Amino acid sequence: MGLYNSEMKSKGQLFVRNGLIIAFLVLFAAATIFPIYFMIISSFGDPVEAGAMSYSIFPSKISFESYSFFFKFSPHSWDWLLNSLIVAGCVTVSNVFFATLAGYSFAKMNFRGKNILFAILLGSMMIPGQVTQVPLYILIVNVFELQNTYTALIMPSIVTVYNIFLVKQFMSSIPKEVIEAAKIEGCSQPKIFWHIIMPLSKTVMAVLSILTFMAAWNDFFWPFLVTNTMDMQTIQVGLKNFRFANTTYFAPMMAGATISAVPMFILFFALQRYFLEGVTVGAVKG
Repeated sequence: MGLYNSEMKSKGQLFVRNGLIIAFLVLFAAATIFPIYFMIISSFGDPVEAGAMSYSIFPSKISFESYSFFFKFSPHSWDWLLNSLIVAGCVTVSNVFFATLAGYSFAKMNFRGKNILFAILLGSMMIPGQVTQVPLYILIVNVFELQNTYTALIMPSIVTVYNIFLVKQFMSSIPKEVIEAAKIEGCSQPKIFWHIIMPLSKTVMAVLSILTFMAAWNDFFWPFLVTNTMDMQTIQVGLKNFRFANTTYFAPMMAGATISAVPMFILFFALQRYFLEGVTVGAVKG
């Protein structure tokens, strides 16, 4: 009888603990999803000034007029989306390619000064991005005179130290015996990288693609600095055109924000299998 009561008490405690964990996770998920839900719901409102809008959690009606207003308000709405797609796509491809090359070099190749160079790269991660914005702006705009061009939008983000570090940590877990066996078979370094390392690195490459695309797509500050015409603005910068000195077209702005979120959702769900596998990339070696 005492053993039965002990088991029931243990099961009751386990049930309460699991219930609390589930309740916390539900609340956390609701807090995370609610801003996205509110953005989408608000985008179905009428395209009126912010002061004239009636805000509610549950919409009284569904209207697509704000989406139509978003594209009719400015002739450059499609340009904003295209610019963001070009910039984010180029930055993503360049980061995956160069970070994979650099990560492989630091992880599997031996050359003089490797540890010092890698330490310098890691040290640069400690510098806040805002500190480098002014000299970078002077370099791009005044020295190279690249303002209002795709080059100015893409060049500073061709590859990031964080991505190199992430790839290096992942490739350090690839057994050296695989590379040594390829060398014995007569494979050169380019062949080893292309035919062995790249297929084994699909997971980390997918993680890089998602994180880099999201960062480039959502970037506001740098595109705002180096673009001075509406036809070269990205979608995040373009959305500020719906805000004026005395009012804001809130619903059309939310419609544009919803449209801008679609590519990220598509990319994430297309690569979510690799992303979920790679959330602990570099955390476990061996």
